[in-house]
Amino acid sequence: MVQQVQFTAIVSQSQLGQRLDQALAELFPDYSRSCIKKWILNRQVNVNGRVIDKPKKKVLSGQQVTIHVEIQEKPFLIPQNITLNIVYEDDDIVVINKPRNLVVHPGFSNPDGTILNALLYHYPAIAHVPRAGIVHRLDKDTTGLMVVAKTILAQMRLVEMLHLREITREYEAVAIGTITMSGKVDFPILRHSTKRTHMAVHLAGKPAVTHYRIIEHFRAHTRLRLRLETGRTHQIRVHMLYINHPLVGDQFYGGYHCPPKGASKQLIETLRTFNRQCLHATMLRFYHPITGIKIELHAPLPQDMLELIRVLKVDSKEFHNRLD
Repeated sequence: MVQQVQFTAIVSQSQLGQRLDQALAELFPDYSRSCIKKWILNRQVNVNGRVIDKPKKKVLSGQQVTIHVEIQEKPFLIPQNITLNIVYEDDDIVVINKPRNLVVHPGFSNPDGTILNALLYHYPAIAHVPRAGIVHRLDKDTTGLMVVAKTILAQMRLVEMLHLREITREYEAVAIGTITMSGKVDFPILRHSTKRTHMAVHLAGKPAVTHYRIIEHFRAHTRLRLRLETGRTHQIRVHMLYINHPLVGDQFYGGYHCPPKGASKQLIETLRTFNRQCLHATMLRFYHPITGIKIELHAPLPQDMLELIRVLKVDSKEFHNRLD
């Protein structure tokens, strides 16, 4: 079914001087740049009330962009009664602690049963906010905190804060191998040339920076605290593979079953059955997009990661006891 749709957004400070089609591709990431370019050429885009039909037109921060289009209604964008673990909520934002095996946004292989569908059910008015207020994503099997905007103004400001790196996102993970010192991975990332569902480090990619700090050493694994400067798809997972320390359980990026020599049956089984990337978004810190109040939220590690860490600790202790 075709429906008339109007999208509205405000150009952020970080987009100053960008081409119109580039800025709109960032403001409306559900639509490709080629699709947006077509809308511009078809005179369906207004900037501050004036029709603009040149995709290369430069934009200014604070400009209001309105798009009037006819689109095919997506049948999977339906409200669904899916339980959400709410960590924080007010009139403008909601912060969710996402479980594993839950996709954030519908796609070809996951047409429904997503966080977006849940948001439409619990907050019907959020249907009027682009992408139902989602401003950043977590991978399907990554757990932890993500913030969602409940209003257009809150979303616009949160998106700008992400661009300006004003939202601090920290993760915990268990990586394969012994990492000897904390550090930073600063290498660009783009889509893999042959594996289209994978990402890879490549000089032609977009800038990507991941900081990591050692929390705890085990015999053949390292527990890490990681902080994102940028938010590329699969960024932490790709960067950890690049430095030869993939995350436990990450079969996309080399995190296969890898017990140390002489490992107990319990550790071998725990590693064998840990069937997701061992990654949890544990902390979010930002200034509220409307009130300006500083917010810092934490989510405890999920049970599967706690059990893995417990078994790794037991293995390390037993190994050192055998040496004494």
